[in-house]
Amino acid sequence: MSCIFCKIAGGEIPVAKLYEDEDVVAFRDLNPQAPLHFLVIPRKHLAGPAAITAEDERLTGKVLRVGAEVARKEGRSDFRFVVNNGPQAGQTVFHFHLHVLAGRDLTWPPG
Repeated sequence: MSCIFCKIAGGEIPVAKLYEDEDVVAFRDLNPQAPLHFLVIPRKHLAGPAAITAEDERLTGKVLRVGAEVARKEGRSDFRFVVNNGPQAGQTVFHFHLHVLAGRDLTWPPG
């Protein structure tokens, strides 16, 4: 498969992992936008949030839970979750993923 996140989840591309289990992988973003910036991805390929079905609810809920747990383990109680769907929304890798950002003031609306 040519999906870079599938390759990361499959261990073909090394990353700085913060967490992994049979369902999800969390790793530091290669282009961080905050002092703490990591991604949480499911091992199952889902093209984006719009591809999530009722069958995927447990898995996508786990992505959120792991994001919060890893943020806390990294010493952050305040953090932001970001999920993009489609190019106009800023999605550049078409595999569902959660950005977790922390460690600086995050304004609203985002720029």
